[in-house]
Amino acid sequence: MNILNIICHRKPERSFFIKGHQFPVCARCTGFYISLALYFVYAYYFFVDYNPSLLFFALLLLIPTAIDGLTQLFEFRESNNTLRLITGLMGGLGLGILIKALKYFIYLKMNGGL
Repeated sequence: MNILNIICHRKPERSFFIKGHQFPVCARCTGFYISLALYFVYAYYFFVDYNPSLLFFALLLLIPTAIDGLTQLFEFRESNNTLRLITGLMGGLGLGILIKALKYFIYLKMNGGL
């Protein structure tokens, strides 16, 4: 078993190719990992106020990803790699915000800030 199969299904029809070589993850996961990495770098250098509005926005960013993935899973329609990438970018940003917010609130709680 390839270790990459744990983090993504890697189906060729749902992946990007460059010069005949398949990306290590599918189009949606490519978007997720790109935006997660970029957000974590951004949040490292700049203060982010994890207020309720930002958390609500993060949840909204996950909705298109869920709709695209679930409608495809239940075979209501077939998505395409461009849409998968875009929804992955949105979902990755939303997930990144939620992960960092969780870390932020745990840190505050442990240090008597909440």
